[in-house]
Amino acid sequence: MSDSTDRIEKQVVLKAPRERVWQAISDARQFGIWFGVEIAGPFVAGERVSGRLVPTRVDEALARKQAPYEGTVFDFFVERIEPPHRFSFRWHPCAVEPGTDYTQEPTTLIVFTLEEVAEGTRLTITESGFDQVPLARRAAAFAANEEGWREQLRLIEKYLAQTAQSA
Repeated sequence: MSDSTDRIEKQVVLKAPRERVWQAISDARQFGIWFGVEIAGPFVAGERVSGRLVPTRVDEALARKQAPYEGTVFDFFVERIEPPHRFSFRWHPCAVEPGTDYTQEPTTLIVFTLEEVAEGTRLTITESGFDQVPLARRAAAFAANEEGWREQLRLIEKYLAQTAQSA
């Protein structure tokens, strides 16, 4: 991890072919299962998508941590879909306070990048733009997402292992 306050970057090597990892991140239904969100419709580049937060279906302990946020509206704008290498979207980080309007705040950019490696597929998740988040929320949003992306890497890894067993 760098000392940047603007950018979070996490990596994991997944023991799965790139096409399988691509499906897990770019298919809205599969993404929702491991990430913990029910998404209303497919991911389409250049379009907004929304849904609601729900506990992940791949890890009971993390699902309990997510439960207090169940039902929170989840909105983002899909920037790019470049099969099977790159998927990116924008959102309002840590936008979970009931009754708070985040729509006037700048968004951060989340980029999922896939690279074939000898052991499987390297997934890199980068979130940037925190320096534009209002100062009152910036540090908390950064800290929450720093930990959140670490947990999401564990979730996608578990999801891929679980679905490989059932395939």
